[in-house]
Amino acid sequence: MSSLFEPLEIRGMTLKNRVAMSPMLMYMAGDDGLVTERHFVHYGARILGGVGLVMTEVVAVEPRGRISRQDLGLWADTQIEGLSRLTGFAHDCGAKIGIQLAHAGRKSTAQGKGVGPSAIAYGEFPAPQPLDVAELRSIVDAYRQAAVRADRAGFDCLEIHAGHGYLLHEFLSPISNLRTDEYGGSAQGRAKLTLDVMAAIREVWPSEKPVFVRVSAEDGVDGGISLEETDGLVKQLVSLGADLIDASSGNITPGYSGRIFPGYQAKYSQRIKESCGVLTGTVGSISTAEVAELVVSSGSADLVFVGRALLRDPHWTLNAAKTAGVELDLPIPTYARATGPYDRGF
Repeated sequence: MSSLFEPLEIRGMTLKNRVAMSPMLMYMAGDDGLVTERHFVHYGARILGGVGLVMTEVVAVEPRGRISRQDLGLWADTQIEGLSRLTGFAHDCGAKIGIQLAHAGRKSTAQGKGVGPSAIAYGEFPAPQPLDVAELRSIVDAYRQAAVRADRAGFDCLEIHAGHGYLLHEFLSPISNLRTDEYGGSAQGRAKLTLDVMAAIREVWPSEKPVFVRVSAEDGVDGGISLEETDGLVKQLVSLGADLIDASSGNITPGYSGRIFPGYQAKYSQRIKESCGVLTGTVGSISTAEVAELVVSSGSADLVFVGRALLRDPHWTLNAAKTAGVELDLPIPTYARATGPYDRGF
């Protein structure tokens, strides 16, 4: 039996396989942050392609937290309806669907210059406006309210994006956070915003639904986040109710200086899994069924997040199952299931 196609239980959610569609920026929303028909085609194709879990692209918790003006948002009740249509379709096809909540911080291009812990620019971006304590508390509340709306929209799980150089990662990293108040200084101070967001979301997110956290396990630059710091952060996140750590790396500065090869970030998910006793997922250059199977069967990760390969081939999961000699039930929507002799077409 292929490990990749075994079910996975995470809190009260059971995935039919270990393939997750990774959150990917699609820039298909309008300035209002609403779902469009292109989103239905994009996500629907991968749902029909057999993935166990579809994760949305990054969804902003406030307008200034968008990476671009074409990002999805969940800062208003009017944004719930379109997302509810997506979750309804996923459930009708037997898939689970999760939402990734984030704030772009200093990497936002939506409203001029972004905001951040300190006035330190990301590459050629303008230097951000440092956030005061009142603004930080407001952002924590924005995450809390977005989580309430995500539950109303029917999402099965929620992921907090605390990596890739966005706001929470900016506070975690000594490269971008030079504060001397309670949100800076020591590793514990730099972790405060992320931990506050985790605690706020768990206050309102249903106890039976999982919370994932995406982290950059290390910055990969001198003076950046170390693996030991990440271990300490993850243990605290788990104590607050995190169920799975989605392990990535880098992006606190532009570019990546390390070697990239298939499954190159699985070492981070394996370390976190062993050090912190938590379920993990891995992402990064996983484009073949063989690599995905090796990651899961070796115990390096419990869940494989597939990105570009699913963009190239919406039926990647079905094809991976065929390669593994596994026969999957086709995820046919209820309304499309015929009876009698017509069902042979399916």
